[in-house]
Amino acid sequence: MNTPLDVSFFPRDAKPLSSYRKYWAARFGTAKFLPTTRQEMEALGWDSCDVVIISGDAYVDHPSFGMAVIGRLLEAQGFRVGIIAQPDWQSAEPFKALGKPNLFFGVTAGNMDSMINRYTADRKIRSDDAYTPGNVGGSRPDRAAIVYSQRCREAFNDVPIVLGGIEGSLRRIAHYDYWQDKVRRSIVVDSKCDLLLYGNAERAIVEVAHRLAAREPVHAITDVRGTAFVRRDTPEGWFEIDSTDVDAPGRVDTHINPYLMVSEQARAAGATCSREEEAQAVADAANDTSVAVRMPAQAAKTVQPLQFVPNPALRGKGTVKVAPRDRSVIRLPSYEQVRADPVLYAHANRVLHLETNPGNARALVQAHGEGVTARDVWITPPPIPLTTVEMDQVFDLPYARSPHPRYADKQGSHDGETKIPAWEMIRFSVNIMRGCFGGCTFCSITEHEGRIIQSRSEESIIREVEEIRDKVKGFTGTISDLGGPTANMYRIGCKSPAIEAACRKPSCVYPGICQNLNTNHDALIRIYRRARALPGVKKILIGSGLRYDLAVQSPEYVKELVQHHVGGYLKIAPEHTETGPLSKMMKPGIGSYDKFKRMFEKYSEEAGKKQYLIPYFIAAHPGTSDEDMMNLALWLKKNGFRADQVQTFYPSPMATATAMYHSNKNPLRKITRDSEAVDIVRGERRRRLHKAFLRYHDANNWPVLREALKAMGRADLIGNGKQHLIPSWQPLTDGSYQSARRKNSSVSAGAAGEQSGAGNSQPRKGRLLTQHTGLPPRDNGSAPQQRSGKPRAGKPAAGKAVNAGATASRKVRK
Repeated sequence: MNTPLDVSFFPRDAKPLSSYRKYWAARFGTAKFLPTTRQEMEALGWDSCDVVIISGDAYVDHPSFGMAVIGRLLEAQGFRVGIIAQPDWQSAEPFKALGKPNLFFGVTAGNMDSMINRYTADRKIRSDDAYTPGNVGGSRPDRAAIVYSQRCREAFNDVPIVLGGIEGSLRRIAHYDYWQDKVRRSIVVDSKCDLLLYGNAERAIVEVAHRLAAREPVHAITDVRGTAFVRRDTPEGWFEIDSTDVDAPGRVDTHINPYLMVSEQARAAGATCSREEEAQAVADAANDTSVAVRMPAQAAKTVQPLQFVPNPALRGKGTVKVAPRDRSVIRLPSYEQVRADPVLYAHANRVLHLETNPGNARALVQAHGEGVTARDVWITPPPIPLTTVEMDQVFDLPYARSPHPRYADKQGSHDGETKIPAWEMIRFSVNIMRGCFGGCTFCSITEHEGRIIQSRSEESIIREVEEIRDKVKGFTGTISDLGGPTANMYRIGCKSPAIEAACRKPSCVYPGICQNLNTNHDALIRIYRRARALPGVKKILIGSGLRYDLAVQSPEYVKELVQHHVGGYLKIAPEHTETGPLSKMMKPGIGSYDKFKRMFEKYSEEAGKKQYLIPYFIAAHPGTSDEDMMNLALWLKKNGFRADQVQTFYPSPMATATAMYHSNKNPLRKITRDSEAVDIVRGERRRRLHKAFLRYHDANNWPVLREALKAMGRADLIGNGKQHLIPSWQPLTDGSYQSARRKNSSVSAGAAGEQSGAGNSQPRKGRLLTQHTGLPPRDNGSAPQQRSGKPRAGKPAAGKAVNAGATASRKVRK
């Protein structure tokens, strides 16, 4: 959608990023890299830092890494910013490396939630970390944001702590913790930070930094959007809306017989009608003149004028003024309540997700503790989205676009033993937008970035492509991605700014595409064509996930994408084939996938290219029955798909699907004690069964599947024919799991008694290897030459590292 660059869909009560007067330290100029040691500070002429950022990731000066974006943005505002990356958290000494910051510590666990980064969906410790040099795990603690905040407090207890990043965003209220299987307190309470900034925090961090620089106490900064903090009571002038319980039926009145007089109704209820008695007394007085003469005052008092009062049933519909949204706060059930009652947890989760539109969201408050220890966690409404001009300012900052020199290997390169995989993934990619209005319940993008699309200008995107071409070492002419959280939402939004600012729907594309959504892909098509026409650019690939139900609304876009921007494989995510789980995911039916597949194959054939779709599916998602997984397995076999990598539902904090997992309720609908229950896949045995259905072709899974199919009354699917799901015979296996990703595979003797996995480039002749979904069969060894290395499908597609934590719940590889 082509909107003017300076237009925001929301009231412009947000101060533009460029309108602040620069801090005095701007005289020091711009650093090639933000300093990480005292020596680097001295080389810049600094005696101290105004802000010190603590990060769980290695320092990569690139706009896809949060610490670099915040650091460069504050630098542009005139502040001296230092970075302490992946400090040793065993003591407070490493947190003193840059000295005492003049304004505040900025703390982040990194681009990924530290628990998702460290543990698999089965709660097993990962051996790798894509945000660490050499891909080595164990460089950050569990719950890094809490640990780092505590160490900062130990280092300098009088320095304010401002917490940010996706780990803070997803834990801003009391939340279910999958790894401890319990509800934990808000991270604001556990970390003891002074201020939490959630979401994309550019607007908030700039305002907070300038106010602290003006000597305003941090505890007085309570009016910045996109923040959370602790306070003891509700300040004067605020209207509190009680939502501490689910809706319950009110007092039930007796049905009134319209044919009875009022007095008869009263007598039937064992009472008298006072109004009728008053009327009778007035009539008697009027007939008795002596009484009227003697008691005029008493008779006058008996006659009362009619009093009109507003009808409570019409409250908020024009008869009574409601409290202004900017002074209203919704009180959620307390931490103690949601910890003890899963239904109230689901209710609180639903309320929070209903208050996420910056145009109409109200503040939220949740009590933690009781008695003298009671305190409230306040959450202000989400930040006003950045305009296109402001997005350009953020992405046009002077990033070095490479890891800090301290991570270079002996050759001075970052491509050897110290390579940082997350940087390698986005090294030649460009982020063109933010946000996602898809609303998938298992994904955390909306909770962090919001559902309002924030797009860069065409000129800014082209400048970054040219900068990659001219300055980034190792560029061979291929841009690995022009995308974002979703590849094809660039400049797409509501047709009406007024409607968008008032909308409370969690998704613009479920259960169908909203009639108010502009699905025009013309702006994106222009970007693709202009970028690939640049001198020195040979290929523009699209590596971000594609919203295919949106893409089919623009056949011209699909044609452009398929014929020019697919490198042989295109990843999309149907996630499932059955209505039950899809309705809990808020994903479109498989019919949308079929429509896109037909278009994909048609345009590939027209271009004379052999290209393949890579569909992803989720196992064990809430609302998925064993029969649903069986039907998905049958669909996979019918369509010739064999999945090497299986993704299992990962309950990330604050996601709607996580609330389903914990409460057995569906927060997509109104929560009551008797509301819809959701089938939850818990326990290692059942989760393994659902994964086994996705890998129906793996002989290690056949015993489990045979047992399950017999129990389900579907033994007819066991046999040696094409119509059967699994064979009746069983080769020799040891039950180990084999994956295209070497580190996710366990050593197995296998059917032939040999070691298997991605490490073997030469499989035994005639042996069947599994392959990723939709790919052509691999060489079985009969050809003279065997291509070594793992298949391209096993290679992680280029994506946005800034969204890695947000999407971990939907793209966990096992």
